[in-house]
Amino acid sequence: MTNTTPRVDSDAIQSRLAQLCKPPGSLGMVEFAATRLCETQQTLQPQTRPRNVTVFAADHGVTCEGVTAWPSEVTGAVVKVMQTGRTASGVFARTLDANYEVVDVGLLESIHNSSGDAVPATSLRDAAKRRGTANLLREAAMAESDFDHAWNVGVERAEAAIAENSQVLIGGEMGIGNTTAATCLIGLLCEAEIGSNVAEIVGRGAGLDDQQLSHKQQVVVTAIERVRALGPLNAKQIGCEVGGLEIVALAGFYARAAQAGRTVLIDGVIATSAAVLADAIHPGTRAQMIAGHRSTEPAHNAALAKLQLTPILDLQMRLGEATGAIAALPILDLAAAMLCDMATLGELEL
Repeated sequence: MTNTTPRVDSDAIQSRLAQLCKPPGSLGMVEFAATRLCETQQTLQPQTRPRNVTVFAADHGVTCEGVTAWPSEVTGAVVKVMQTGRTASGVFARTLDANYEVVDVGLLESIHNSSGDAVPATSLRDAAKRRGTANLLREAAMAESDFDHAWNVGVERAEAAIAENSQVLIGGEMGIGNTTAATCLIGLLCEAEIGSNVAEIVGRGAGLDDQQLSHKQQVVVTAIERVRALGPLNAKQIGCEVGGLEIVALAGFYARAAQAGRTVLIDGVIATSAAVLADAIHPGTRAQMIAGHRSTEPAHNAALAKLQLTPILDLQMRLGEATGAIAALPILDLAAAMLCDMATLGELEL
């Protein structure tokens, strides 16, 4: 899918901004966000409501290599709390009036949607075909059929949000070990942006110490070398080798939302690795994307450069779960309000 829909004329957008009752450029990144909203929605009066957050969850076989400070069981434990809407992403989404759901696309164990908490349980969907990935250091993380299933889950959830008229779609993820998978994906799909020293893009994830970080760097470098030794691979094949089921689902989610002309608000390093994968498989997907924030994970910069995206926020966040993207929603709200409701210089009485 290549998005061939004509873009809103840049001159028209800048003319509208210049007409507003303010000095040119005085609202800084709010004006940048306004420009991107106009470009993604192809209107000078963009909307940011309704909005939807879908968090995809899955486990990773590479955790057995000691690349994370937490065991795989934490993924399921966090998803159980997500059912109550009380993780950071759930609280953020509820505070900012965004629809919120969690999709199991590959947890090691199925989790039933049940909560005795006073907070209404969020929607948890069991859409898993495979329970976790294989160890990407030693072998392909998933088969092509697993990739296709996860991708289609993402497409289906995007279509559900589109059917509810969501104007801004946000994807999140939960999966212990997924910064390793995301970094491998970025290392293989963003070679020009990274250069020769792959180890430098490996971050601490959920809190590795120096010794653990050094080990994780070696795992990532070795996994990338394993895949490169297979010869030239396309983006889908690379996704099968080192991706995560939740990352592939996110990529399908982004691609379908972009195809429908919706604004796609991107989160941190893992979500952005999915964005790179989506754009590699369906060139032009990135035209619908806005980067919500800049993660502290070093691989994020390479992925943003590949997509040619400038993040709205830099709050030193690295949680994932769509939290950084949701945090950028108020800026988009302000940008839309500015474009739709602000007085123009022509209305001034001098």
